[in-house]
Amino acid sequence: MHKYIKLSTLIFLGFFQAVVSQEKSKDSIGTETVTVVKAYKPTISDAFKIKSTPVINDSIVLQKKKISYSIFSVPVASTFTPAKGKASTVDKIPPPVLYNSFVSLGFGTFDNALADFYTSRPINRDEKLDIGLTHHSSRGQLDSIALKNEFYDTKLVTSYSKRDTDLDWGASLGLQHQLYNWYGVPIDVYTEDEINDIDSKQNYFNAEISGHLNMDDAYFKRGEVLVRRFWDATKSAENRAMVKGSAQIPVQDENITIKAKVDYLGGNFKNANVNNVDNTPEINYSYIQAGFGPSIEILRDNLTLNLGLNVVYGLDSENSDSNFYIYPDVTASYRILDETVIAYGGIQGELIQNSFYGFVEENPYVSPTLTIQPTDQKYNAYAGIKGQLLPNLSYNVKASYKAENRKPLFKWNPLNTFRNDEKGYYYRNSFEVFYDDVRTLGVFGELNLNIKRNFSLGINGEAYTYSTETDNPAWNLPKVTGSLFMDYSINKKWYMGATMFYVGERQDIATTVVQNVLPGEYPTELITLNSYWDVNAHVGYKFNDQLSIFVKANNIGNSDYMRWANYPVQNFQLLAGATYKFDF
Repeated sequence: MHKYIKLSTLIFLGFFQAVVSQEKSKDSIGTETVTVVKAYKPTISDAFKIKSTPVINDSIVLQKKKISYSIFSVPVASTFTPAKGKASTVDKIPPPVLYNSFVSLGFGTFDNALADFYTSRPINRDEKLDIGLTHHSSRGQLDSIALKNEFYDTKLVTSYSKRDTDLDWGASLGLQHQLYNWYGVPIDVYTEDEINDIDSKQNYFNAEISGHLNMDDAYFKRGEVLVRRFWDATKSAENRAMVKGSAQIPVQDENITIKAKVDYLGGNFKNANVNNVDNTPEINYSYIQAGFGPSIEILRDNLTLNLGLNVVYGLDSENSDSNFYIYPDVTASYRILDETVIAYGGIQGELIQNSFYGFVEENPYVSPTLTIQPTDQKYNAYAGIKGQLLPNLSYNVKASYKAENRKPLFKWNPLNTFRNDEKGYYYRNSFEVFYDDVRTLGVFGELNLNIKRNFSLGINGEAYTYSTETDNPAWNLPKVTGSLFMDYSINKKWYMGATMFYVGERQDIATTVVQNVLPGEYPTELITLNSYWDVNAHVGYKFNDQLSIFVKANNIGNSDYMRWANYPVQNFQLLAGATYKFDF
């Protein structure tokens, strides 16, 4: 019953909707006003899919026809052979040819001669033997001086080295002969006969053996040994033996480094100090140093800090005097802005072992009558900033303050007409070593520019202020120094370079020995050495990988400046030569 009621209702509603629709279709389109009371948000009602599967009643049934087929295999003979694939070629730049030997020869004005030879001979994969020979000499004469100023310097070094997986070690033998003249005597001061009687030649001889040992995977990291014999033409002689080593012990995240050394120095001068009227007595010296230096390295992000001490026992065995020295050994660096700005600083001290050999290397015109003492460098405090302004431009600025007791200063030997030594170094033409307690305040700055290995330019300068215990000037120490260097590879064939040095004013003292008068009361005169520039340049041409020629010009300004009192340098010098590389 209900089923029929529902069906009737549906039929009635359908009929009513059809009638209404028909009536509306008869009406014309009118104008309606719609009032929007809020924003309309259209929505879509959820749709529900009616799941039903239709039933197909098909009276026609098609049957699939069975298909049968067969394959006939026919052999095919072919003579075609595909070509093998080839990799595409890449143009490679040939590696530079390396030669194990070279020789260089040059000659120039003032009878200057330059010779240089080097060869590196591999023994096997891990061993090699290096041999080097250098020579530089001059036989020129200066018009402003009375004595000859010839010199030559010849040095032979032979070294052996071996490299293993975890260590490398080596040994070397060095021989050297130097000839200099105490030529600092102006013309028109002595008669020709007096000049002819002066033997101003000095010969230095050096023989040394050294060795080193480096280890990677071990607590012991490095060891060094040096044995040297140094003597001259006046029977002065000096011996030195030194052993140094360092070890590193990791403790958690830090490294503890321990350094140790034993340094012996002993020698004698057959002649007495030039301040003595008589050539007596001879001078003997003997020093032993034993040092121990523990330190710890702390690494924290951009900070590197090294905290350590340097403890040294010094023994003056000639005078039976000994002392313990404790020095700071602290360094630090901090990256403020990556590689652009790096701040660094430190405070360090050491007992410096001065030697006759070291003084000659710095000033070959010293007399063989020196007093040898170690320098007590109590501390050297410094702080600075360095980094890269540009990828190819670096800088470094530093300020320092140094306190040194018994600092050696080169001072003019007095004129001593009472002496008649075998060699003529007592005509106010040689130098002694004067020890003073010196405090030094310094400022340093430098810039370095490198462009694609073709061009490099560097400039630096230093300024100093000295304070001495004796209230004397810091003898022969300049207050301002500077240098500039440049190297330029013009192309594959041509290259050139230049250097320039500036040294400010220095002060020295002229003294005359008077009999029966104490050295402190000798008549003296303060002198000032002028500042100077020294400009040098060179240019070269490469014919090929083996042969090249060069021309060097020194003291281009043609100045007769003096590095030491009464010792003018050679004027403009020109030297030309060639270099040849080869396998030997």
